[in-house]
Amino acid sequence: MAGLQRITQPTLDVLEVLLRAYDENTQIHGWAIMKQVKRAGPTVYNVLDRLEDAHLIKGEWEEVAPDANRPRRRFYELTGVGVPAARALLAERRPVALKPKPALGFLRLGWMHGPLAGGGR
Repeated sequence: MAGLQRITQPTLDVLEVLLRAYDENTQIHGWAIMKQVKRAGPTVYNVLDRLEDAHLIKGEWEEVAPDANRPRRRFYELTGVGVPAARALLAERRPVALKPKPALGFLRLGWMHGPLAGGGR
């Protein structure tokens, strides 16, 4: 992949999360990426820095009101070049990552009865 010296497992983890966020049209910030990939902050932020230097992602600081009682977050997204590059890299090195994942939510369980299963009375 142009611009990246090495492709590590943490790099693939981060790209997978960023591609899923892109596909779901959602924003994701660094701390949320850390939680999803289950890796330490320095590892994730080093990957994000390398991806940003390679112009595969861009990061933008959110605007926070001065009276907000929290630090501002940096949101990351794949660039126009980063989307196809991430898909190609994941297809080559981690094809299972590109399989559709079920949406979060509730499954209807046929063996259950009652309101949770949608069977009602």
